Amino acid sequence: MFTGIIEEIGEITAITPSGDGWRLTVRAPGAASDAVHGESIAVSGVCLTVVGSTADSFDTDVMKQTLDVSALASVQVGARVNIEKAMPVGARLGGHIVQGHVDGTGEVLEVRPGDQWRVLRISLPAELAPLVVDKGSITVAGTSLTVSAVSAPATSAAWFEVSLIPETLTATVLGALAVGDRVNLETDILARHVERLLAFRSEGGSR
Repeated sequence: MFTGIIEEIGEITAITPSGDGWRLTVRAPGAASDAVHGESIAVSGVCLTVVGSTADSFDTDVMKQTLDVSALASVQVGARVNIEKAMPVGARLGGHIVQGHVDGTGEVLEVRPGDQWRVLRISLPAELAPLVVDKGSITVAGTSLTVSAVSAPATSAAWFEVSLIPETLTATVLGALAVGDRVNLETDILARHVERLLAFRSEGGSR
């Protein structure tokens, strides 16, 4: 379990084919300093398991399914990634409940700079559109953000907007995003549960 509060920016230093997936080496001194085999670390929003580590980097395996549904499939050596270690029991929930289970990806459609803020408009897969609401929470590349605007239900190509404060621009990789970049998206787990409950009710499966 994560909170979407990014702890450091890491760098992909090696990509090694492994079966139908990859083994990634990520340089992230903060996360690697006390990383242990088997623990979970979110890499740009994808929950991955540590399979080895050094003083300043860790290795993790990425299976084909993860590559198929996430933006990790397009990363290259040298790419910068958001890093968050799993939330310890008793810690403050600074963002929102994040599982590290990516629902899909979105494309940056527009970047609107301001004096201090920056607004990103990001495309939204049609199946995720009902789960994203204005002022609700969404995870973009592992970062917990508040939705500042969302397309109308009748819009053919769904989108949402997030407003980034200076801290987010400097402490995460979001500040370097440009139009055309793809990012991992994870919708609010509470919204997904409600959608599932309503699906059963509409199908007559609920008593």
